[in-house]
Amino acid sequence: MKNIKEFKTLFSLIKEYKFKLIICSLAIFLSNVSYLLVGYLNGRSIEEVTKLNLKLALFFLGCYLIEQILASVIERIANASLYKIELNVSRKVSYLTYKKALYLPAFAYEEKTSGELINRITNDTETIINSFDRLLEIFSGLLSSLIIFVYIFYNSYLIGCEILLFIFIFAFVVKYFNPKLKEIHKKRKALNDEYTSFVTESIRGIREIKTLGIKDSLFNNLEILIKKLTAKSEKEVDISRNYDIISYTLKSFLEVGSFVTCAILLYYGKTSLTFFVALTYYIYRYTWIIENITSFSKIYNQVLVALTRINEILENKLYTDVQFGTQELTDCKGIIKFDHVTFNYPNEGVVLNDFTATFMPNLKIGIVGKSGQGKSTLFNLLTRVFDTSQGIISIDDINIQDLTEASLRKNLSIIRQEPFLFNKSIKENFLILNKHLTLENIRKFCQMAYIDDYIMSLPKNYDTILGEGGVNLSGGQKQRLSIARALAKESKIILFDEATSALDNESQKYIKKVIDNLVKDHTVLIVAHRLSTIIDADIIYVINNGQIEAIGNHQTLLKNSKSYQRLYNNELE
Repeated sequence: MKNIKEFKTLFSLIKEYKFKLIICSLAIFLSNVSYLLVGYLNGRSIEEVTKLNLKLALFFLGCYLIEQILASVIERIANASLYKIELNVSRKVSYLTYKKALYLPAFAYEEKTSGELINRITNDTETIINSFDRLLEIFSGLLSSLIIFVYIFYNSYLIGCEILLFIFIFAFVVKYFNPKLKEIHKKRKALNDEYTSFVTESIRGIREIKTLGIKDSLFNNLEILIKKLTAKSEKEVDISRNYDIISYTLKSFLEVGSFVTCAILLYYGKTSLTFFVALTYYIYRYTWIIENITSFSKIYNQVLVALTRINEILENKLYTDVQFGTQELTDCKGIIKFDHVTFNYPNEGVVLNDFTATFMPNLKIGIVGKSGQGKSTLFNLLTRVFDTSQGIISIDDINIQDLTEASLRKNLSIIRQEPFLFNKSIKENFLILNKHLTLENIRKFCQMAYIDDYIMSLPKNYDTILGEGGVNLSGGQKQRLSIARALAKESKIILFDEATSALDNESQKYIKKVIDNLVKDHTVLIVAHRLSTIIDADIIYVINNGQIEAIGNHQTLLKNSKSYQRLYNNELE
């Protein structure tokens, strides 16, 4: 019973279809009950033939035909309706899991592989399909078998006792194998997550893989992983095989034992030919149940493992959702304050230590420092990818944790060193942001980012497919397109996270022009690896050991900051 709670999500979604589900369940039950007449009708027809009563034999056969057709039609209609319910529920579970995954905190994606999360959203939800109808089929079969048992026990308590003994033994078999099947399936799923993640990363990094010449190494790693996965799969097959062998052996003993007993009773005149013939049908009903319970127990364990993995996300068992406030940021001025902020990443040392600063609008603000000093962390905290360990970050004197998510996201845009672009057309990459944008609007923002001329030179212009991650564009083109997309948000605050560190001089020149145009109307913060990007900044903050070491413009810092001098001299070299 402890596993019932894992089905809570399913039960909540099924409520929407409860009336259809009840009707389908009743239809399946009635079709199962109607099949109970099969054995009796055939038995009676055969017995009437032995008595040379052809008319009555034909009558029972006619009843059998009508019963079979009606039961078959009802059952198939009900099963088709059930399958539609399964599809809808499964898709909803997939959608909810995907939606919930996007609300997970950022460190969840550092601890969990992409393959595991992808499998939970896709494969695990697919596993749920084909579970409802099998469950109802088994349940209805058990109810109808209870009615059959009463009929059998009434005609022969000896055969009834044989069936009870068989059920008792089979219950022990199920109890023994179920935990083993569940455990091995759980381990196989974990390996499958690793496999999916490995393949996904390989596809995404295909260019680096080829240029680094590491294909053979990856082949070896994949071969080892496949061997592990195959070993677990083979073990699962072995357990299932042993389960099937024992189940089918018990089934055979039940069939032969009950037939022998009934034949002896018929020989001594203790039962009728009708019952003997009916038993040949009814006993197969029990063996059919065995087969279905055997297969369903395997499916049940797979579904249980899948639901457990899904519920870990849906019910925040692994991570707590990022919580947002209720305040709206209207008429944003773009004044950013870090007030005694301390932060460390999970299982790492302190990155920012009592950091305090105020960033004003309409200024070109640069943030520099050695790698690992907390520059990009400032942006991660400001965008709430992570939350502070101590201290407050505010925009226009409102704590960002008190803002609604929509309000925070609307007023903040970030352009990263490796901007993310969808494998869609250029236009669609903007429409994902705002479906009401017109092509004229999109072109306006692209012109501001100095990328419109290039796009219009393409054969399909704004309908050009970018490829995964914008693979068809150069680094500078991706940066400018990312800037245009940020401009389409019309955010007051625009953050550049080492946006020019990997660009050539010409591309950097374009980015600098865009930044200079933005300063007059926005709060512009630039984390720079290359000082040439921010050498003309109004204010430059030098970060060292998670704190501000120096503030000033380029000339002032060259005179007064040894850290800045080292950074500048290193770049000249």
